[in-house]
Amino acid sequence: MPNPVVHFEVTGKDAKKLQNFYQKAFGWSMQDAGNDYALVQTGEDDKIRGGIGKAQLGEGCATFYVGVTDIEAAFRTIESLGGRKLAGPHDVPGGPSIAFFADPEEHVIGLVKIP
Repeated sequence: MPNPVVHFEVTGKDAKKLQNFYQKAFGWSMQDAGNDYALVQTGEDDKIRGGIGKAQLGEGCATFYVGVTDIEAAFRTIESLGGRKLAGPHDVPGGPSIAFFADPEEHVIGLVKIP
């Protein structure tokens, strides 16, 4: 497959708050890389590498989907950590269920139900 996704990034005003949010919401490990930035390990395969840190340009941004086994349970955790449910879950025709949430800095992130 040409041009696969190989990295994701979440940047915002408060790097530590964002790193703490994603670490607690999904169990991701963070490795300090300096300059208000952490490299992220999302699981044992780590096929897509990522980073979370302070926005260097503008307000910050994020674009990616997180695979979860239970979307409603993920929403409960997300809301308990200061995020909020935006939409879903919705069944994609011929595909998985997806949903969207906003993190504490209002980045819109997708959830995909995985087996």
